[in-house]
Amino acid sequence: MKVRVIVERGKDNKFSAFMDYYDLEFGLAGFGNTAKEAIQDFYESYDEEKEMCQREGKSIPELEFEIQYDMSSFLDYFSGVLSKSGLETITGINQKQLWHYSSGLRKPRPSTVVHIQNSLHAFADSIKQVHFM
Repeated sequence: MKVRVIVERGKDNKFSAFMDYYDLEFGLAGFGNTAKEAIQDFYESYDEEKEMCQREGKSIPELEFEIQYDMSSFLDYFSGVLSKSGLETITGINQKQLWHYSSGLRKPRPSTVVHIQNSLHAFADSIKQVHFM
C-alpha cells in the first residue's frame, strides 16, 4: 500500500514527517531538528509500530512511502547534495531567494514551486542520459 508522507518545517523551525492516510488503525509521525532527522524518526516509528503489532498478534500492512516536501524541508534535506549555487543554475532562481525559502522566512508562490519541481525533474532527466565510456 502506498502512503504519502508530508515533510514540513514548523513555525518553531523544527521538522515533522507525518503520514497523510487515515484508513489505518494507527498513524505515524517523526520529528527532528532537520528534515533528515524527521524522516529517520518517521521510519523508526513505523518499525516500532510493526514490532508492537507483532507482539500483540496483530497484522500490519507493508507500506510504501512517497515522501513529499514543503520547499523549506526539501532545501534542508538536500542541502548536502544540492548547493544554492547549483540550484540557481538549475532553476534560474537566485540564491538569496532560495535561502529565504530554505530558512522558512518566505514561502514560494505555487507557480514558483511548480517551476522548481519541473526544473529539477528536467535536470534529473538530463542526468539519466549520461553514459560513461
